[in-house]
Amino acid sequence: MAKEKKETKKETAEEPKKNKKVKKIKKGQTVRQVPKGQAYIQATYNNTIVTITDLTGNTLSWSSAGKLGFRGPKKATPYAANIIVKDAVEKAQKYGLKEVQVFVKGVGMGREAAVRSLYTYGLEISTIKDTTPTPHNGCRPPKVRRV
Repeated sequence: MAKEKKETKKETAEEPKKNKKVKKIKKGQTVRQVPKGQAYIQATYNNTIVTITDLTGNTLSWSSAGKLGFRGPKKATPYAANIIVKDAVEKAQKYGLKEVQVFVKGVGMGREAAVRSLYTYGLEISTIKDTTPTPHNGCRPPKVRRV
């Protein structure tokens, strides 16, 4: 009886989990399928960063202007944001990503261009949320100058 129990444990451990969708690439290689995800866009005055994750927050792909060769003031342009999103979406499509929730942070020039590019490159946008932090009282002002 003890041997039979061990055999059943091995059989159940070898069976793939049924609730996770998996796509085979090559023999022995698999990529999990993630139809819905989240896109985080950080658009500052100096740079634009796009991160695409699954619904639990695990990163599927990311890209930034500096990574793609933009330097100096060109990193924060709408054109750079377009190219960044294209790179990130191409990497994320191997996971079968179709729909994203978008979270935009920052006040840079590339924020609107990045959201438009997500739709252009084949992702369906379900929601757009602005998570830019707003100061509620600001920094302490400097001391008054005495002459």
